[in-house]
Amino acid sequence: MAKETSKPNYFWSILTMKCPRCRRGPMFNNKNPWNLKKVFDMPEKCPECSQPYELEVGFWYGTGYVSYALSVALSVASFVAWYVLIGMSTSDNRFFWWLGLNIILLIVMQPWLMRISRVIYLYFFVRYDPHYKETKVSTFDYETGSYYKDNKQQDQ
Repeated sequence: MAKETSKPNYFWSILTMKCPRCRRGPMFNNKNPWNLKKVFDMPEKCPECSQPYELEVGFWYGTGYVSYALSVALSVASFVAWYVLIGMSTSDNRFFWWLGLNIILLIVMQPWLMRISRVIYLYFFVRYDPHYKETKVSTFDYETGSYYKDNKQQDQ
């Protein structure tokens, strides 16, 4: 009888940026999101379960919406923290101080936000599969490589 491995935690897998299908393989080649030259350096497929990360041409465009929502949530959280800890007033510039610090926070966190938005977006489309070694990977109607190959042949 084969030993059953435990199911990796959903939220921990997202925060550690693991593949949604197996929750074990890394989604990025470089663990440091602040290495700006390699911020989006991803393997084509998960090294553990062979799940392709780009499900169709232009797949990552949807991450802009996720990134926007995360940025708004971070701004709201920083505003609430500022309001609770320092307070707001119409008689001084506390709001502008918060605004400036929030802008700095968003700029510093942007590489991590872009990466985590890719992870969350892919988790919308690919579900965890405890039997990922025996089952087929999740794909859309066509693969990215075949799309480009088919269009080159039509152009000629």
